[in-house]
Amino acid sequence: MHVNNTSTEKESLTKRKSILGIRLFFIYLICYAGFVLIGVFQYELLAFQVLGGLNLALAYGIGLIIFAVILGVVYNYYCTKYEDEAETEQSDEVEEGGAI
Repeated sequence: MHVNNTSTEKESLTKRKSILGIRLFFIYLICYAGFVLIGVFQYELLAFQVLGGLNLALAYGIGLIIFAVILGVVYNYYCTKYEDEAETEQSDEVEEGGAI
């Protein structure tokens, strides 16, 4: 059964999810900035062979894509967890209110 959240609960939930999203964004930004900085200041390094004949540029780029997908899965997991916790708390409150 779906239980409607109050506006305060929705704001709290939205804030938690936003904070998580911002933190994950900055984690990715640091990793991406490393790639850009290597490309700007040490571009010779990007030609270095690292994995099975792949150069650093290709390996780093593919790694960034995979990392972005992983961060998306982590974000989805925690947002679902936050929503489930909020729904559980509200259903507990509804049951307590009905028992009085």
